[in-house]
Amino acid sequence: MRKRKPTEKMQHDFWPNSKPKFAETREEALARLAEFSQTASRYSRERNHVVSGHPNVSRLSPAIRHRLISEEEAVRAVLERYAFSTVEKFLQEIYWRRYWKSWLAMRPQVWTEYLMDLATLKEGEDHERAQEISEGRGPIAVMNDFAHELIETGYLHNHARMWFAAYWIHTLRLPWQLGADFFYRHLLDADPASNTLSWRWVAGLQTIGKSYLARRSNIEKYLHPDLLKTKGLELLENPSPASVQFENAGNREIKAPVRKNPSMDLARKTILWLHEEDLSVETWINRPTLAKIDQVIVTWDSSDASRVKKSWLEAAITDAVSRWNIPTILQRQRTPTIENEQFTQVIAVRPEIGPLNDTLPEVEQSLSMKGMDLHLVEREEDLLLQGAAKGGFFSFWKSLAPNIRSMKEL
Repeated sequence: MRKRKPTEKMQHDFWPNSKPKFAETREEALARLAEFSQTASRYSRERNHVVSGHPNVSRLSPAIRHRLISEEEAVRAVLERYAFSTVEKFLQEIYWRRYWKSWLAMRPQVWTEYLMDLATLKEGEDHERAQEISEGRGPIAVMNDFAHELIETGYLHNHARMWFAAYWIHTLRLPWQLGADFFYRHLLDADPASNTLSWRWVAGLQTIGKSYLARRSNIEKYLHPDLLKTKGLELLENPSPASVQFENAGNREIKAPVRKNPSMDLARKTILWLHEEDLSVETWINRPTLAKIDQVIVTWDSSDASRVKKSWLEAAITDAVSRWNIPTILQRQRTPTIENEQFTQVIAVRPEIGPLNDTLPEVEQSLSMKGMDLHLVEREEDLLLQGAAKGGFFSFWKSLAPNIRSMKEL
């Protein structure tokens, strides 16, 4: 048989050496974290190189996004082995997600306007072109491979995400909102804040006037030769930014959340509402308190998610409910339906700005009509970050770093 050239190898296979595996359970995530922590010192110098199977990154983002494990657990694991300065870049990458969440929490109107824009783009020529590109039928071969990889695995390396978003916005002149929607439906680790605001950043909206461009030289430098195809790359020789309409200054008005966890009487009949944004509540609700929960209702809505994302999420939820012995009801819907009126209160992790958070007024009204209270609680580490993202990421990190360093000392 004729030996194939590297460029032929990727014709129908986006991971010629190994298909990436993403932890679906808390146990798998902790095992992957322990494995990665042994080589985390190499992360800073190797993380930008896009290689088959993605061995240069932790591949823990889906587990952290849905909190099979927490940011704090990931931080402590690497600081057990290395000095803060050695792994600071990895620690920063962990907290970019928290930064985006904090930023959007103070500017929720940005999320609302994204949804309004998206609704107007669901038909027409741009929508048809976006569908073609998302199916991997565009003019640049490596971008088609990235589209296929995303659909097949639910993941893209962060560098590939930036290249693809820049190609979508600045080369094809497609609306960034449609690209953000494509990623959100497929990425296992997509959350509303990091996904929406990253696309805005590439477009030049997040840091006003500073857009990100995909350049041929950068792709050829960081994409492994086995994955590199040259067809269409000439379109990225001298990229220029698309013109974007900058929003009114009011869109960046800061509305800092000030919240604290409510006091609850656990002598009352209590339901724990478990949803996809925090699947390890037993790591911060202590066992005595958890033992006082009378019932768990688990909800998830994957109606708009891809096949791969649905499968991963269902496995993660199955794992979550296997870790306690409390009567549990599974409901394939975004919000809980409670028929038994003997319960008087519902406890849930406060959802971040996004689709689930948008339903809270409806949930509170429904429960109130049945004489039930909804108590929204947050992890202490999340409460500490409230209001910290008033500026850019590095001012956020500067305020946070002393707390991260202290984990090494404990």
